[in-house]
Amino acid sequence: MFKKRLYALFSIIIVAAFVLAACGGTPTQEQVAEEAPAEETVAEEAPAATEEMAAAEEPANPGLAMDAAAVALQFWSDDDFAKSIELETTPPLNPDAPIYLQSLVDNKVDTTQYKMEPPYDICFSNAGVNNQWRVTGYVTMREQVEQLRNEGLVRNFIHVDAEGSDEKQISDIQDLIAGGQCDIMIISPNTSEALTPAVEQACEAMPTVVFDRGVLTDCPTTFMRTIGGYAFGYDGAKFIVDNLPDGGNVLALRILPGVDVLEQRWGAARKVFEEAGNINVVGVEFDDYSGPKTKTIVTDYLDRFGYIDAIWMDAGGPAVAALEAYEDAGLPFPVMVGEDQMDYLKYWKEHDLTAIAPTFPTFQWRTAVLAAVMILQGEPIDHHWSLPQPNVTMENIDQFYLPDMPPLYYAMSSAEDMDNWPDAWKELDTTKYVDIIE
Repeated sequence: MFKKRLYALFSIIIVAAFVLAACGGTPTQEQVAEEAPAEETVAEEAPAATEEMAAAEEPANPGLAMDAAAVALQFWSDDDFAKSIELETTPPLNPDAPIYLQSLVDNKVDTTQYKMEPPYDICFSNAGVNNQWRVTGYVTMREQVEQLRNEGLVRNFIHVDAEGSDEKQISDIQDLIAGGQCDIMIISPNTSEALTPAVEQACEAMPTVVFDRGVLTDCPTTFMRTIGGYAFGYDGAKFIVDNLPDGGNVLALRILPGVDVLEQRWGAARKVFEEAGNINVVGVEFDDYSGPKTKTIVTDYLDRFGYIDAIWMDAGGPAVAALEAYEDAGLPFPVMVGEDQMDYLKYWKEHDLTAIAPTFPTFQWRTAVLAAVMILQGEPIDHHWSLPQPNVTMENIDQFYLPDMPPLYYAMSSAEDMDNWPDAWKELDTTKYVDIIE
């Protein structure tokens, strides 16, 4: 009896199992196959959602987070920035003087203690003649020296080239001081902070003129240059913002860190870009003032982003190389910030660019020599001599583009009133000058 009941119970369980299977309690192979596409759809949608989240989290101006985008704060001053922008619209105090002798601010110092009879022995510690801006400047300076020699005001001009080395320039300055050959020393520092102690040593030994790049001391008899880096950087960045009203990607190219005028150029541009709100700085790169390196950088960014709307540069020597990257890629040219060298102005004219050339005029090289003579003649001189700093614009480019001059010539030498113009600048040969005449 027990066995019959057990068998009946077992039969009921088996029947129930078949009923459940038929009702779908356990998925069949056909059901699993039909549900697989839903799983695939989920897998395909997940990456898209992830990409959207990543795009939403990507910060604006990613280039400003790069190491090269940092500004050395020891070279930045909000007050000096504001004063520089104001000076751009300040008329010269002596408007009848040639531009290379004009002054925007009156802060004269007495130099009668340095007065002596000519001819003078002038020493020049040069950061280097290692780029085309400096070549034009040095030729302009030396032609001014030759004119002063002809006038009986200069006997010897002792030039020492540091070849872009802080260590060599420090040693050069110390050797010039020890040599006792200098009535006055002109210094164009390689970098600002490293050269400060050497400049202070020179100041203790003789009257000193610092120009071009500054140092972190106020000891020179005069520190003279055109308005400077703040205005250069501001004008180029403002031009980009004004010509990209709907925003766009910007690539910023710098030469090297640690030079006051260059840090101020980039610091001013960065300030403009940050305040604009709609500009996206996608990269900040050091190009070492090298055409090939610049072209490689720009090509890489074009490959990565498809198009870069504008290029800002803190020195325009490699500007044509940057533009050639666009030409090679068959892309429209960007809004461009270059400088006043002839190869860039020529390219600008030929391709009808939307462009500007902020300048750091090379005429300041001749002003440095004239300032040295003024000091040795006991004439009052500005302690901080601010010279004008015009821009080459789309409205005045015809005034500054000189098609007969060589590609490396910078338009703002203002050398047209000198004896050997234009022949010396057509050659741009820095080896022809005699430094010492005994």
